[in-house]
Amino acid sequence: MHNIYCFKANIASALCTIYFLIMSQRLNPADMICYALYSANHALTRTYRDLLDPLGLTYPQYLVLVTLWSADHPLSVKSIGQTLSLDSGTLTPLLKRLEGMGLVMRRRNPEDERGTLISLTQNGQRMRDRARHVPDAIRKATGLSLEELGRLRSEITILRERLEARG
Repeated sequence: MHNIYCFKANIASALCTIYFLIMSQRLNPADMICYALYSANHALTRTYRDLLDPLGLTYPQYLVLVTLWSADHPLSVKSIGQTLSLDSGTLTPLLKRLEGMGLVMRRRNPEDERGTLISLTQNGQRMRDRARHVPDAIRKATGLSLEELGRLRSEITILRERLEARG
């Protein structure tokens, strides 16, 4: 009876060892989607930094400016935050820095005194011309075609939306 117990214990031990070996292989960061996205994000951020540093911009500042460049009117802080998934605690200091750099102007919303409208200054509009090369430089750095980048962006967007829908 003792031999059967030892045999069962050894099988259980072997199965546990196999299970943990399989699981440890599955948990290799190089095989994980989260790590692929995380490391690609870091590489992309470094590439943006190299392009934006000469302009005196950070990546989040650039995103705010791109949002304003694509609008034909001043935007509320709330709408910029929703567009970029940034809360006001992150966005407000960023906007103050952009205002200090003379790129944007903040003013109270005349229709809602609680809200603030953000508009580009002439310097902010001129920055668009200075940063015009950034999107193409990023595309070239990726080595992907416009179509490939579009598909990748769509797939990542679908992934984000599905994850956000889960709560």
